Amino acid sequence: MLQIRDTLVSLDIIEKQFVCDLQRCKGICCVHGDSGAPLEEEEKKELEQSYAGIEPFMRAEGREAVREQGVAVIDEDGDLVTPLINGRECAYTYLDKGIYKCAIEKAWMEKKISFRKPVSCHLFPVRLRKYENYTAVNFEFWRDCRPALELGKKTGTYVYEFLEEALTRRFGKEWFLELREAANAYRKQFKYQ
Repeated sequence: MLQIRDTLVSLDIIEKQFVCDLQRCKGICCVHGDSGAPLEEEEKKELEQSYAGIEPFMRAEGREAVREQGVAVIDEDGDLVTPLINGRECAYTYLDKGIYKCAIEKAWMEKKISFRKPVSCHLFPVRLRKYENYTAVNFEFWRDCRPALELGKKTGTYVYEFLEEALTRRFGKEWFLELREAANAYRKQFKYQ
């Protein structure tokens, strides 16, 4: 682990190479899992305020799930998450040529809303776990993400490089620069290329 300010960063984030390969994985991270995407309380408010701009990009099943469950729900673990369609994919997904994509981000790209998407989605495959004195920043590998490891190796892109924008969004530019400096020093010390 690397300590960057009040975070402990898993070495996987600087050792593993990773670039999402949507053509191969088909956006399975929007479908896979026991519950919806983790949300911050502020993100729930963003969804409530932005829903009218997001709704036109959603599938009918997703709109129905939000009507029945709300823009966010509490899962079995007591966590605030996005609602699911029939206990499966996120209610905010839409299909684009067989690939699951995010209607929230689509609305943001179309400049209909100012909220991009939940930071937990933006950070994937990184997951955060908050403790009393620090936040753990971990790499969560799913077997369905093997194509992303292959593409990351092919392009020579490490997890933290692939997620620069998302990590900066969550922790700030200075934090990311410290992480990059620590990653470079670590790889140089242990001769990672």
